[in-house]
Amino acid sequence: MKQKLRQFLSRRQKRHIVDTYRISAAVLLPVYWKQEEYYLLFTKRTQKVKEHKGQISFPGGAYQEGDGTLVNTTLRECAEEIGLMAEEVEVLGELDDTISRTSNFIISPFVALIPWPYHFRMDKGEVEELIEVPISVLLNKGCQHQESEIIDGKAVTSYFYHYQGRVIWGATARILKQFLDIYTQVTRGR
Repeated sequence: MKQKLRQFLSRRQKRHIVDTYRISAAVLLPVYWKQEEYYLLFTKRTQKVKEHKGQISFPGGAYQEGDGTLVNTTLRECAEEIGLMAEEVEVLGELDDTISRTSNFIISPFVALIPWPYHFRMDKGEVEELIEVPISVLLNKGCQHQESEIIDGKAVTSYFYHYQGRVIWGATARILKQFLDIYTQVTRGR
């Protein structure tokens, strides 16, 4: 699966969003093998953070001048937020940029394999808990629902993923939807 996913991501044309009024940010989609299946790791943000209080998200954050690249941004943020060290991360590729509608970010998502088990060290000021979700559960039709809404005069589809009483929504859900569509294509051999 690793090679197929890496190849698929390298062959596709990433959609970049350029908007000088928005802040560049990056997130990591940490994928790992556990109990004979692949999982994704999410974080639940604390009520202490400036943006996205209490929301479920992928680890990551805003670009800083010293980062150099957005992949370095997400690796730095993962180390700070959950103690996932850059040398333990195998980046497989990028997904399309996504705008956060509730804040002023353009988010660049990176898909990566991480080792399991792993001794995470959460920054309790930023991360309330880590949430492990089997990809097979996320692909179950009963897990997801979508709604159409009008934003800036345009019809937009919003996605919601439900898992153990939690809801993944917003930019995280849009990023997740794109990943799951790609994952499905890769695992079906397209």
